[in-house]
Amino acid sequence: MAAQEPGREAAFAQRIDPRREPGLSPEQRLHMEQVERALRRRLRGRNVLLALGIGAVTAGIYAYTFYSVSQERFLDDLEQEVEAARERARERAESAAS
Repeated sequence: MAAQEPGREAAFAQRIDPRREPGLSPEQRLHMEQVERALRRRLRGRNVLLALGIGAVTAGIYAYTFYSVSQERFLDDLEQEVEAARERARERAESAAS
């Protein structure tokens, strides 16, 4: 591969403006516009599908998180254990006071 001069763009990276390109006929320009429109439409459809997919996965994770947190009962169990411990402490205090 030949070395490029510093500051000069490679030929494959240059953008071409079909309206200013001297060697294109009107039919070729029209065809290029039609192809570009079709590609943009197809790409837009893919982007919409990708966005919907990402949104669905995100909503699913969010819903599952809320569902799983609502199913957790460990705090209720801890509160019951605390109440039982307090009751035992009261009974011990009452029996010690008697």
